[in-house]
Amino acid sequence: MTHASAKNNDDFPQLLRRDPSRAFGMVQVQALSGDRASQLALGQMFLEGIGCERDAAEARYWFQHAAHQGESLAMNMLGRCLENGWGGVVDHALAAVWYRESAEHGSEWGMYNYAHALANGRGVSADRAAAFHWFTRAAEAGHGRAMHFLGQYHEHGWETEPNAERARELYRRSAEKGDYRGQCSWASVLTEQGRIEEACDLLRHVLATAPAYFVEALREELRHSQHAELRTLAATTSTSA
Repeated sequence: MTHASAKNNDDFPQLLRRDPSRAFGMVQVQALSGDRASQLALGQMFLEGIGCERDAAEARYWFQHAAHQGESLAMNMLGRCLENGWGGVVDHALAAVWYRESAEHGSEWGMYNYAHALANGRGVSADRAAAFHWFTRAAEAGHGRAMHFLGQYHEHGWETEPNAERARELYRRSAEKGDYRGQCSWASVLTEQGRIEEACDLLRHVLATAPAYFVEALREELRHSQHAELRTLAATTSTSA
């Protein structure tokens, strides 16, 4: 989380670790004074319960204030609140509007989430070509998750000519950024290249860190692998979980 109050206070990160409640008070004062970056930070603190009780409605309130002042990350977070029903009703159409605003204001997270909305037709009409555009923009901005999804477009020839080399490069970069989907795709590339040990090392990390639903699906896939090492990996992690 980026806290605006740290902008003019080099000691703020230490204060946040040492005394979150005092840090919360500092951010709140700046947010109430109209500082949009502090409003974004305050919203995040309310959302996560940092220095305060968790309060998704307050989080949404402050994200909305910052978003209306042109804070691109707040636009994205307001979209997240609307998409997931954090602090209020679910509104996929309005979420897509804010994702688009965030994307157009240069937020790589906004670009990524707007691309997803377009790809899935969530709150907007499905438009794979537009999704490809925004996944590309997000990946160019350094967004690891977007790199993985863009890799799929290049691998399968969605809205572009198939380009296996480009797809592999995007999967590798996504994996290096720490995205678990990208790590799985890059592990598949490593497996195809006969680099089984490297693939296993990467997959162990995914199995230990990815969301439970993804881990179970990955285990099932590994159980049916033609490579004994991957089948053993699935069995070992399943037993130890």
